[in-house]
Amino acid sequence: MQVTDVLRILDQLAPPRLAESWDNVGLLWGDAAAKCERVMTCLTLTPNVGAEAIAEKVDLIVSHHPILFKPTQRIVGSTIEGRMLLQLAAAGVSVHSPHTAWDNAVGGINQQLAELLELEDIQPLRRTGMTARKVAVFVPHDSLEAVQEAAWQAGAGGIGEYHRCSYYHPGTGTFQGSEKSNPTIGEPGQFERVEEDRVEFLCESHCLADVLSAIRKAHPYEEPAIDVYPLEQVIQSHEGSGRYGTLAQPMTLVELANRLKPLLRVESVATVGAADLVIKRLAIACGAAAEFQRDARKAGCQALLTGEARFHACLEARDSNLGLLLPGHYATERLGLERLAELLKERLPELTIWASHKEADPLTIR
Repeated sequence: MQVTDVLRILDQLAPPRLAESWDNVGLLWGDAAAKCERVMTCLTLTPNVGAEAIAEKVDLIVSHHPILFKPTQRIVGSTIEGRMLLQLAAAGVSVHSPHTAWDNAVGGINQQLAELLELEDIQPLRRTGMTARKVAVFVPHDSLEAVQEAAWQAGAGGIGEYHRCSYYHPGTGTFQGSEKSNPTIGEPGQFERVEEDRVEFLCESHCLADVLSAIRKAHPYEEPAIDVYPLEQVIQSHEGSGRYGTLAQPMTLVELANRLKPLLRVESVATVGAADLVIKRLAIACGAAAEFQRDARKAGCQALLTGEARFHACLEARDSNLGLLLPGHYATERLGLERLAELLKERLPELTIWASHKEADPLTIR
């Protein structure tokens, strides 16, 4: 397999279009065409994590936080990041970052946190939509499955929590090639009738070119007939940034903080707000996302769970009577990278995939 095969699965799990506009996601370091046998996920690519990857002969690191996030004019060995990246390059290690695309994905980190707390009626805090296309292709029945698989692998056929979606029905195709044609079925210059299937896929706009290319490569015809239909409506319901939902039973701020400790494997949870603040509806935005306070209040939430918040964001929450739960940046996101490794192993069982064993929270509670 190649790095690009893993990237295709990553883009299905964490569609890049879900990333925030300021973010830097995708393959950031390395060669997509390089071989790939070993993959490691981590929250942040630090020197000790990079050393682990090199020692374990990793081909691809999936680092949640992007490398080279700020504009970079030079990469040299005299800086910590430069030295690490040069070592990774020498070892042939590529680096991909899904970051906020994975935060916001249907099965991503915020959704996982909401489900971990067993919230009900989980919804995005900030809804986003997607533009899509309907792709229809006419294919001989014997080649139907090959064309379907190619389109699915390129990103077509996803509808919410469902994958490998398509619709097909039989019919009869006709054609007559010129004397210069090279038909798969029939002879040049002869009129032909062929039993074919019309197969349709839903395809998000950003992956349309890849899907069309994959279909053409898998199709047996010299000139396959492919129709692309724009869909006027914007598909919007289950996607967006952050999450919110209702607790099965109302809890006070301190009760919820205590419940979070074993779930997130932390010893303490910083809070803003009265200990006896009753929480019925909870907002979630992993990492450092106190800017979702207004969204949380608009959604009728009594508290927001995020990793960390600046001092003035804490003052804003206190003064607006919105509770904050702050278990730490690492705690709200590390579990999501362990889960990502599990999902990749399910999709790519032929590869060796794990979450970094060397990574640890840099903060210590004493």
